[in-house]
Amino acid sequence: MALNIPFLKDDALPGGVTRPTWVVLDLTGAYPERQPTQPLQALLNRTETVEALAARAEKLRRADWLHGVLVRFSEFSASPATAHAVRGILERLSADKRVVAYAPQLTMTTLIAASGAKEIVAPESADVMLSGFGIEQTFLGAFLKKHGIEFENLRIKEYKAALTRFSQDHMDDANREQLQAYVDGLESAWAADLARARGVSEDVARAWLDDDLTSAQAALEAGLITKVAYEDELIGPGTRPIAAVLDLLMPHKSANAKAGRIAVVPVIGTIVTGKSKRNPLPLPLVGGPMAGSDTVVASLRRAKEDKATKAIVVYVDSGGGSALASDLMWREIATSEKPVVVVMGEYAASGGYYLATHARHIVASPYTLTGSIGVVTGKPVLQEFNARQGFKPEGVGRPRALKYSGARPFSADERAQIERGIEEVYDRFTSRVAEGRKLTQARVNEIGRGRIWTGHDALGLGLVDELGDLHTGLQRAAEFAGLSYDAPVWNAAPKNSGPFPEFVQEAGQAASLGAALGVWPFGRERVLTWLDQDIRVR
Repeated sequence: MALNIPFLKDDALPGGVTRPTWVVLDLTGAYPERQPTQPLQALLNRTETVEALAARAEKLRRADWLHGVLVRFSEFSASPATAHAVRGILERLSADKRVVAYAPQLTMTTLIAASGAKEIVAPESADVMLSGFGIEQTFLGAFLKKHGIEFENLRIKEYKAALTRFSQDHMDDANREQLQAYVDGLESAWAADLARARGVSEDVARAWLDDDLTSAQAALEAGLITKVAYEDELIGPGTRPIAAVLDLLMPHKSANAKAGRIAVVPVIGTIVTGKSKRNPLPLPLVGGPMAGSDTVVASLRRAKEDKATKAIVVYVDSGGGSALASDLMWREIATSEKPVVVVMGEYAASGGYYLATHARHIVASPYTLTGSIGVVTGKPVLQEFNARQGFKPEGVGRPRALKYSGARPFSADERAQIERGIEEVYDRFTSRVAEGRKLTQARVNEIGRGRIWTGHDALGLGLVDELGDLHTGLQRAAEFAGLSYDAPVWNAAPKNSGPFPEFVQEAGQAASLGAALGVWPFGRERVLTWLDQDIRVR
């Protein structure tokens, strides 16, 4: 996010007079919610965060000399949930300053974010890509079978699609139903955001997706944007008042620091036992950040024990993972005497939802993928593949001890034992949700069964309490703790984890493929996972 201070040509002034009291914010890239808390990840992170953008926008809102802000979008690739958080930041800024969004690419997600501004401008040549949302998945079942590999897929229940891409050669009806409902929910949320911003009905906003808009002029005539102009028609020569720049770069000091503070604990990536880490393998379902139960539990305990901390916000961006690790995180939240608010990012599904059930308050983006209350386990069966290649695994000892071996399918007894185990996990999952959300277990089973929901739908089902973002969650935490909205916020991290030893440990993990290869989905764990975290709406 670049910041500069130019003049802006103001149509409200005679003769195109310019003002030296505007700034330009460049919004580019994916915008993760927060800076990583682990030293190695933080060191390697070079992307701007929503957290940093919110802090900068708050400084701009408080700058008395500032008249307005031009927000310039370029290759904005954030998820819909993140775009909605950016929308909230710009909307709050718009309450005190004139905010103009300049968007050369009118995409679905860019418009979500830009709709926080009261004015949206696009150049005459803008790329207009408003085709709604869609999801495409490739099923590998036939390909793998052709090569002698089949998949054991034990799941609860019919909507739990974690392994279907490997075990099937097509999308089944239940998965198609839930994905279509998810996409419909995203488009409903998009229509609601744009309708509110542009002062039209949701039906009008939804119709924009069917109008086959192909140019900025057409978007202007439809009422989707407010002006067609090039950037040089908005910005003139500028100056850089040093005092103003320094003021913007200085961190804002929270008021009433002695009254108490709010801790933020992130749960980002696949949920695993042990410590949080980043898997270096660039493989679907395996690589990426991992939220370890040891790290998250230690962070929660530190926040609970810290006398100055009056409330805790848990930020979840996870499609789930280990049932055991999810339960350990859940327990730490459920036993907190301090109010805990869970904020859901792009994903808070399966184990990512499980851990949230007993929070005092749950906030989700309308675009969050949540729910997926179900359980799955399984393994690849390489029996035919091994025979074709001349491999011959030989086992010694109890056959049940080798039941997760890929050399053979599950026996009938093993399958029965595994199914009994995942039934027990599912029963525990639904009972946690029922107790925490004040629903009957029968009702949870109705809306569970492994099915995913948008945050917008989850609100109506009682799975979340409010639609919003991290800012909303921090406000609720402040209210529950009796703190002011500008109470200090700190990132809780485990005690006795000096930065240098942890840095060295993380570097070692990043260099070790052996540690990376021990990750489910092809291990022994029963998991609460949506798993298809490579799902991207387009």
